[in-house]
Amino acid sequence: MEKETGLPADRPQVAAVFANRLRRGMLLQTDPTVIYGLGERFDGNLRKVDLQTDTPWNTYTRAGLPPTPIAMPGLASLLAAATPPPSDKLYFVARGDGSSAFSASLDQHNNAVNKYQRR
Repeated sequence: MEKETGLPADRPQVAAVFANRLRRGMLLQTDPTVIYGLGERFDGNLRKVDLQTDTPWNTYTRAGLPPTPIAMPGLASLLAAATPPPSDKLYFVARGDGSSAFSASLDQHNNAVNKYQRR
């Protein structure tokens, strides 16, 4: 969660999304794990081919948690991961201002992606 949001208040909701996805057997599909796995090959622009490139940390290609942490989590992230709030949310996308938009369905998520990422 440390790399997923710039807004500390969003960390519990991010934790809830990850917990919900893991409970359902869904892939986490989190971009920071892909970036971590790319290492020095990451040039600041995450592409579709990067999401499809299998590394031990790529949560688009591998189920469950990555084999190691990808960042040094702060206390807020640790607390959020230990006690995620009840939520029906399964997706989130960056709004571009440091906050995230959370969605319970793929249709809602795709609408949020179009609104905040594709404009």
